[in-house]
Amino acid sequence: MHYKGTHYRTVWWEKGTVRLINQPLLPFRFEIAESATYAETADHIRNMTVRGAPAIGSAAAYAMAQAAQNGGMAEAEAAEAVLKNTRPTARDLFTAVDNVKQALKDSPPENCAETALKSAQAFADSSAEQCRKIGEHGNRFIKDGMNILTHCNAGWLACVDWGTALAPVYAACEQGKKIFVFVDETRPRCQGGRLTAWELYNENISHAVIADNAAGFYMAEGSIDMVITGADRIALNGDAANKIGTLEKAICAKHYDIPFYIAAPYTTFDAEAVTGEDIQIEERNGEEVSRMPGITDTDERVSVSITNPGSPVKNPAFDVTPAELITGYITPHGIIKASRIRNIQDEKDNGVIE
Repeated sequence: MHYKGTHYRTVWWEKGTVRLINQPLLPFRFEIAESATYAETADHIRNMTVRGAPAIGSAAAYAMAQAAQNGGMAEAEAAEAVLKNTRPTARDLFTAVDNVKQALKDSPPENCAETALKSAQAFADSSAEQCRKIGEHGNRFIKDGMNILTHCNAGWLACVDWGTALAPVYAACEQGKKIFVFVDETRPRCQGGRLTAWELYNENISHAVIADNAAGFYMAEGSIDMVITGADRIALNGDAANKIGTLEKAICAKHYDIPFYIAAPYTTFDAEAVTGEDIQIEERNGEEVSRMPGITDTDERVSVSITNPGSPVKNPAFDVTPAELITGYITPHGIIKASRIRNIQDEKDNGVIE
């Protein structure tokens, strides 16, 4: 995607340094963060400087390359342990780390640094291309004049490029379709109100930010034609973990007979998770709920308390939407139903998903 005429990926490699768009500063400030070591990159993942399952995965792959270039296989294995303890729900992170580690195992030790970087770059490039194809296939289901609801941020900021849930929207708008997007604010970190809205604004796509608890209102009055979200991990039976609040949107969509789609690259599907019960849900710091960051009219960044001081807070970062609430999954090779997920690897390799 582009910002002020310049093309950016969300995360990329530059002369041994991992560079990332600093997402907690958006939409008020656009800055590039840097990390020179795998430990610094891991901190950026943990602190959500970079977030969104595909973007996290690519950042983790580059972190493995940093470790391999500094200390070979031994340091890569140390990096693996650190990285896999940063964000437990996002499947792409684990896929990326395992891919780089396997490439290192298959390569002579003297080629360790070069092999790791090639593997990491290939992972990032593949992720971006998969998201582009998600846009192509999802666009087929979007008609001119549609109103689409999305939750959290599953645009290019959540990926290396293009996005997952927003990729079909971008593809539709490139074809001249007039689309309106309802943007859930997505408490507690407000990735919808901050990030999705920022993306759509910069792409001149009609949209409006709504409170999380307003989505049912707009569904009830017939204002929403389709819901598309991303996912952080999808189980073999089709249960999908995504940002907290997704489950509520799916329940409402089912009640009002509104199509509800999950858009995800293959790296988000988890062959080891039989059902959603096998997906670990990350519990984050309660201050994300009890405090709200923002910016004053004088451009001063502040954080204010918004809940009763002393009251305990619970902050699950994700919930699991059961497969029966999901109309279909938008993948790089087409739209599939939950019953096809168990065969997704074979179908992907043969190019027969449609």
